[in-house]
Amino acid sequence: MHHQLEKHYVNRVGWLRAAVLGANDGLLSTTSIVIGVAAASPDRNTIILAALAGMIAGAMSMAAGEYVSVSSQEDTEKADLLREKRELEDMPEIELRELAKIYERRGVSKETALQVATELTNHDALAAHAHDELGINEITQAKPLQAAMASFASFGLGALLPFVVSLLAPLKQMVYFQYGFSIMFLMILGAISARTGGSKIGIAVLRICFWGTVAMGVTALIGHLFGVSVA
Repeated sequence: MHHQLEKHYVNRVGWLRAAVLGANDGLLSTTSIVIGVAAASPDRNTIILAALAGMIAGAMSMAAGEYVSVSSQEDTEKADLLREKRELEDMPEIELRELAKIYERRGVSKETALQVATELTNHDALAAHAHDELGINEITQAKPLQAAMASFASFGLGALLPFVVSLLAPLKQMVYFQYGFSIMFLMILGAISARTGGSKIGIAVLRICFWGTVAMGVTALIGHLFGVSVA
């Protein structure tokens, strides 16, 4: 008999979101910076400095932003749990009926709903209300430090490609090399994220390539116009 627990893609949503967002942002924003600078000022030292600054500043900013954002979510969850704990202590009967009503709305009979609510309350009342009333569980629970670390690492990894290209690519074709390598990497990244998340690879790749091209194209145009005006 097969007793192994099923593997669901939603279990990966926390770290996958932060990792994919960080890698995409690291690659796209750093490449866009390099393309804009290369279009405005074709000097390798300037381009390398821009890539390095974009990589470091972006990784720190991404990690800090993710930590603050997820910490706010965690604070909200803690406040809701504290309020729910007080309500369970002050009016347990009302909370029991409230929990039973939740199961009734899901299609369970009134008698069964009350029995389930009673058994779950006896086992762990706060956990039952957190899961079924507040929608807080192990999968969706906020983890600020984990999200920040994932964002920092993934942004740095994504930004590493345009930085390496800025070191090695021919100066006159810098813009084209940056765009070409970035699009290829974006396609790979889109395919990996789609595969990991269980979604359609083709749609994910097309979406990420389209918006990546738009972002880099606009930045290159601005850099070119800026370069022309300075010259």
